[in-house]
Amino acid sequence: MLGAPCETRRPLPAVRDLPDWGDAPKSGELMGQHTSDSARGPSRERKPTVAQALLPVFALVLLLAFSVFLFGEDASYGPNQIALVVGAAVAAAVGWRNGVGWQQIENAIISGISISLKPILILLCVGLLIGSWIMGGTVPTMIYYSLLILDPSIFYFASCLICALIALSIGSSWTVAGTVGIALIGASAGLGLSPAITAGAIISGAYFGDKMSPLSETTNLAPAVAGTDLFSHIGHMVWTAVPSILIALSLYGLIGLSIDSSASADDLAITMALLTENFMISPIMLLPVLALLWMANRKLPPIPTILAGGVFGVVLALLFQRQAILNLPGDDPNLLLALVRGVWETFFNGFVLQSGNATLDDLMSRGGMSSMLNTVWLILCAMVFGATMERVGLLQRLVDFALSFVHSTGSLITTTVATCIGANIITSDQYISIVLPGRMYKLEYQSRDLDVKNLSRTLEDSGTITSPLVPWNTCGAYMSGTLGVATLAYFPFCFFNMICPVIAIIYGFFNFKIAPAGTPGHQLA
Repeated sequence: MLGAPCETRRPLPAVRDLPDWGDAPKSGELMGQHTSDSARGPSRERKPTVAQALLPVFALVLLLAFSVFLFGEDASYGPNQIALVVGAAVAAAVGWRNGVGWQQIENAIISGISISLKPILILLCVGLLIGSWIMGGTVPTMIYYSLLILDPSIFYFASCLICALIALSIGSSWTVAGTVGIALIGASAGLGLSPAITAGAIISGAYFGDKMSPLSETTNLAPAVAGTDLFSHIGHMVWTAVPSILIALSLYGLIGLSIDSSASADDLAITMALLTENFMISPIMLLPVLALLWMANRKLPPIPTILAGGVFGVVLALLFQRQAILNLPGDDPNLLLALVRGVWETFFNGFVLQSGNATLDDLMSRGGMSSMLNTVWLILCAMVFGATMERVGLLQRLVDFALSFVHSTGSLITTTVATCIGANIITSDQYISIVLPGRMYKLEYQSRDLDVKNLSRTLEDSGTITSPLVPWNTCGAYMSGTLGVATLAYFPFCFFNMICPVIAIIYGFFNFKIAPAGTPGHQLA
């Protein structure tokens, strides 16, 4: 993550060392902290101008827009990566012009990439988990029961609510998307509903629950950075988060009213019949989900937890789904070798269903570590761009420029929201979008006699919940890769994630639920 606003980097304020089951894997260190003071370059480095700071951003925005124009939803499968690399090259050129040597930029890039290693490892493990849970009948069973109990007219509403409740209990939007979210996406296909709207409902619910859970990392990080206590922070967030999720639920309910339930009956019957033909459907197959949620709630380390869930899926597959394994492509005459080959290939290349129904085959042929490689590529390129922008001083210059427009409480909160969203776009990491504005604006909130819990709430209202809306952000890449829906496809339907920042800004300009300094609650030094 990024360092402090001054030239000498300071460590992040002490934060409770929570296990890594929050919105995204915790980086552990601020971007660039691996770089020694001497590596920051000689004193001949010049401070960039605002125009220089904006140049790489404009270049990136133009390239990304052109990428979407040329390639549409396939833009994240290579074109966006090239745009990020070119944007990083422009930022490096500006740095070279201002006296920053390539070795210093390269060190910063290596440091930035190191932050992304944990998310990358988790992505690979999730790919393995998805494949093994399909093979073991866990995902098919979840889809089957979802089709039994969820009527199409309330499906989007129920998906959002279910994900919100589970995320609230375990404090992890990533875990919810990687378990219940996968099943809900499958169920939406079985009902003939929109995967994009379903993904939006899943993400809206998951991020609301995560944001309001005391078990979430970001919910602990934001008040720690701002200087307030956890429960004052959560209590203050109620005023923006609850109205936002209620509006979102209402919108999902309205969309559901336009769905013709009878039109989905034939698709539903066909899907359920095909699921029972190709997999053994039983409540026993849900044990891996319960085990994974229990381990997540206990805050066990994410990577071994996910791998354990994958192994559990394989055990169920070998016990109950042997025919599904044997139906995988391959011609091993030996039964044991065929089973080993099927499990092995599912781990690295995903499960492949050959039911004869193209829709179901496409839905169930997923997972494997290789399915996440494009997402890994996207994250690496994004980290190159973010680290270069940070090391050259362009990100800091943009934040300083933004502060010059602050003249009221409303403009301060608007600037904080814009900075958090900008950090999500530029640095591709939601932790940076919390830490950077939190440390930059803390004194500004205090100088205006505002309680710092206003800052911590705004950090979450914009930094945490907008991260899955950016395709190359670690959260956006994870959600897209896990749910199998392009970020630009589900973006318009993430109602909660888009409404909450707007409500935060409105509160600021109308001075509604803006706590003055000295409001009851435990502020930390």
